[in-house]
Amino acid sequence: MRSRYTAFVCERADYLQATWHASKRPAALDFDAGARWLGLDVRRHVITDADHAVVEFVARYRVGGRAVRLHETSRFVREGGQWFYVDGDQQG
Repeated sequence: MRSRYTAFVCERADYLQATWHASKRPAALDFDAGARWLGLDVRRHVITDADHAVVEFVARYRVGGRAVRLHETSRFVREGGQWFYVDGDQQG
C-alpha cells in the first residue's frame, strides 16, 4: 500500500498499472492536477488467507486549496508471489 501511495505522489502511472490486478486495471489513469499529497495512515491490514489481504487506509491531499481525505478499505490478491491491488470500498 505504501508503494502505491508513493506512486500516486510521484504520478507513476506505470507502477500503479503494474501493481493493479489485470481483472480490474483501468486502461488509463488521471492524476489531480496540482494535488499536494500530505500523508498516508494505514489503519489496519488483515491477511485473510495465504493469497488475499485487506488494507484500510486514509490518504490526505490538497487540491485547489481544498483538503481531501480518501478513506478506503482495499482488497489485494497475491499471484506468482506478487501482491496486486484489486479494488476497494471508500468510506464516508
